[in-house]
Amino acid sequence: MTDPLFPPPSVGEPFWFLGGQARIVVPGAATNRAVSVLEFDDPKGQAPPLHVHDGEDEVWVVLDGEISFFVGDARYDLQGGQVAYGPRGVPHSYLVRSPRSRMAVVYAPAGIDEWFRSNGTPVAHVDDAPASFDIGAIIASAQAFNLRVVGPPPQQT
Repeated sequence: MTDPLFPPPSVGEPFWFLGGQARIVVPGAATNRAVSVLEFDDPKGQAPPLHVHDGEDEVWVVLDGEISFFVGDARYDLQGGQVAYGPRGVPHSYLVRSPRSRMAVVYAPAGIDEWFRSNGTPVAHVDDAPASFDIGAIIASAQAFNLRVVGPPPQQT
Protein backbone atom coordinates (compact mmCIF):
# COMPACT_ATOMS: atom_id res chain seq x y z
CA MET A 1 0.00 0.00 0.00
CA THR A 2 1.20 3.50 -0.83
CA ASP A 3 1.70 5.86 2.10
CA PRO A 4 -1.19 8.34 1.70
CA LEU A 5 0.97 11.18 3.00
CA PHE A 6 3.47 10.68 0.20
CA PRO A 7 1.50 9.90 -2.98
CA PRO A 8 3.27 9.38 -6.30
CA PRO A 9 4.13 12.60 -8.20
CA SER A 10 1.35 12.08 -10.78
CA VAL A 11 -1.35 12.20 -8.10
CA GLY A 12 -3.09 15.54 -8.06
CA GLU A 13 -2.01 16.55 -11.56
CA PRO A 14 -5.04 17.81 -13.50
CA PHE A 15 -6.28 16.10 -16.63
CA TRP A 16 -9.06 16.80 -19.11
CA PHE A 17 -12.10 14.54 -18.90
CA LEU A 18 -15.29 15.07 -20.96
CA GLY A 19 -14.56 18.77 -21.41
CA GLY A 20 -13.80 19.55 -17.76
CA GLN A 21 -10.75 19.15 -15.58
CA ALA A 22 -10.30 16.36 -13.07
CA ARG A 23 -7.59 15.31 -10.68
CA ILE A 24 -7.13 12.33 -8.43
CA VAL A 25 -6.85 13.64 -4.88
CA VAL A 26 -6.68 10.24 -3.13
CA PRO A 27 -5.84 7.27 -5.35
CA GLY A 28 -7.29 3.89 -4.52
CA ALA A 29 -3.76 2.55 -4.11
CA ALA A 30 -3.31 4.83 -1.08
CA THR A 31 -6.30 3.29 0.74
CA ASN A 32 -5.84 -0.37 -0.15
CA ARG A 33 -8.67 0.25 -2.69
CA ALA A 34 -11.17 1.13 0.05
CA VAL A 35 -11.95 4.58 -1.40
CA SER A 36 -10.69 7.06 -3.96
CA VAL A 37 -11.38 10.78 -4.19
CA LEU A 38 -11.41 12.87 -7.35
CA GLU A 39 -11.96 16.58 -7.82
CA PHE A 40 -13.81 17.90 -10.86
CA ASP A 41 -13.70 21.50 -12.15
CA ASP A 42 -16.42 21.81 -14.78
CA PRO A 43 -17.92 24.59 -16.92
CA LYS A 44 -21.60 25.45 -17.21
CA GLY A 45 -23.54 22.82 -19.11
CA GLN A 46 -21.11 20.01 -18.27
CA ALA A 47 -23.10 16.78 -17.97
CA PRO A 48 -21.95 13.18 -18.36
CA PRO A 49 -24.30 10.65 -19.93
CA LEU A 50 -26.78 8.97 -17.58
CA HIS A 51 -24.85 6.00 -16.25
CA VAL A 52 -24.73 3.24 -13.64
CA HIS A 53 -21.82 2.16 -11.47
CA ASP A 54 -22.25 -1.51 -10.59
CA GLY A 55 -19.08 -1.65 -8.51
CA GLU A 56 -19.04 1.44 -6.29
CA ASP A 57 -21.11 4.03 -4.45
CA GLU A 58 -20.51 7.76 -4.97
CA VAL A 59 -20.70 10.73 -2.65
CA TRP A 60 -20.67 14.15 -4.35
CA VAL A 61 -19.48 17.16 -2.34
CA VAL A 62 -20.16 20.45 -4.10
CA LEU A 63 -17.26 22.77 -3.28
CA ASP A 64 -18.24 25.72 -5.50
CA GLY A 65 -21.05 26.49 -7.90
CA GLU A 66 -24.48 25.02 -8.56
CA ILE A 67 -24.99 21.47 -9.79
CA SER A 68 -28.14 19.43 -10.35
CA PHE A 69 -27.77 15.72 -9.55
CA PHE A 70 -30.10 13.16 -11.07
CA VAL A 71 -30.30 9.92 -9.07
CA GLY A 72 -32.91 7.44 -10.22
CA ASP A 73 -36.07 9.49 -10.73
CA ALA A 74 -35.02 12.24 -8.29
CA ARG A 75 -33.38 15.61 -8.97
CA TYR A 76 -31.30 17.43 -6.34
CA ASP A 77 -30.26 21.05 -6.95
CA LEU A 78 -27.16 21.64 -4.84
CA GLN A 79 -24.74 24.48 -4.23
CA GLY A 80 -21.39 24.85 -2.48
CA GLY A 81 -21.29 23.00 0.84
CA GLN A 82 -24.04 20.51 0.01
CA VAL A 83 -23.66 16.75 -0.48
CA ALA A 84 -25.53 14.05 -2.44
CA TYR A 85 -25.25 10.26 -2.55
CA GLY A 86 -25.35 8.00 -5.60
CA PRO A 87 -25.71 4.34 -4.63
CA ARG A 88 -24.26 1.66 -6.88
CA GLY A 89 -26.72 0.16 -9.32
CA VAL A 90 -28.83 3.36 -9.61
CA PRO A 91 -28.69 5.46 -12.82
CA HIS A 92 -27.34 8.95 -12.19
CA SER A 93 -25.77 12.02 -13.77
CA TYR A 94 -25.27 15.70 -13.06
CA LEU A 95 -25.58 19.04 -14.81
CA VAL A 96 -23.54 22.15 -13.97
CA ARG A 97 -25.87 25.18 -13.74
CA SER A 98 -23.40 27.90 -12.67
CA PRO A 99 -20.63 29.39 -14.86
CA ARG A 100 -18.13 27.02 -13.17
CA SER A 101 -18.31 24.36 -10.52
CA ARG A 102 -15.95 22.32 -8.39
CA MET A 103 -16.85 19.11 -6.62
CA ALA A 104 -15.07 16.35 -4.78
CA VAL A 105 -16.34 12.85 -5.47
CA VAL A 106 -15.70 9.90 -3.17
CA TYR A 107 -15.89 6.43 -4.74
CA ALA A 108 -16.14 3.36 -2.52
CA PRO A 109 -14.59 0.98 -3.14
CA ALA A 110 -11.83 2.46 -5.30
CA GLY A 111 -10.90 1.42 -8.80
CA ILE A 112 -12.87 3.76 -11.01
CA ASP A 113 -10.11 6.35 -10.50
CA GLU A 114 -8.01 4.19 -12.85
CA TRP A 115 -10.70 4.49 -15.56
CA PHE A 116 -10.80 8.27 -15.26
CA ARG A 117 -7.00 8.52 -15.45
CA SER A 118 -6.78 6.18 -18.46
CA ASN A 119 -9.39 8.22 -20.37
CA GLY A 120 -8.04 11.65 -19.45
CA THR A 121 -5.64 13.91 -21.28
CA PRO A 122 -3.00 15.77 -19.23
CA VAL A 123 -3.48 19.51 -18.83
CA ALA A 124 -0.32 21.10 -20.22
CA HIS A 125 -1.13 24.65 -19.11
CA VAL A 126 -3.89 25.98 -16.86
CA ASP A 127 -5.18 28.31 -19.62
CA ASP A 128 -5.45 25.56 -22.25
CA ALA A 129 -8.76 24.84 -23.92
CA PRO A 130 -10.36 21.49 -23.08
CA ALA A 131 -8.88 18.56 -24.98
CA SER A 132 -11.06 16.81 -27.53
CA PHE A 133 -12.28 13.35 -26.61
CA ASP A 134 -13.84 10.30 -28.21
CA ILE A 135 -17.02 9.58 -26.23
CA GLY A 136 -17.43 6.23 -27.99
CA ALA A 137 -14.00 5.04 -26.88
CA ILE A 138 -14.60 6.29 -23.33
CA ILE A 139 -17.93 4.44 -23.15
CA ALA A 140 -16.39 1.28 -24.63
CA SER A 141 -13.64 1.26 -22.00
CA ALA A 142 -16.17 1.62 -19.16
CA GLN A 143 -17.40 -1.97 -19.31
CA ALA A 144 -14.14 -3.25 -17.82
CA PHE A 145 -14.88 -1.06 -14.76
CA ASN A 146 -18.52 -2.16 -14.32
CA LEU A 147 -19.75 1.20 -15.59
CA ARG A 148 -22.68 1.33 -18.04
CA VAL A 149 -24.11 4.24 -19.99
CA VAL A 150 -27.91 4.00 -19.95
CA GLY A 151 -29.02 7.32 -21.41
CA PRO A 152 -28.07 10.75 -22.73
CA PRO A 153 -26.73 13.58 -20.58
CA PRO A 154 -29.32 15.77 -18.83
CA GLN A 155 -30.12 19.02 -20.63
CA GLN A 156 -30.26 22.59 -19.36
CA THR A 157 -33.92 23.59 -18.84
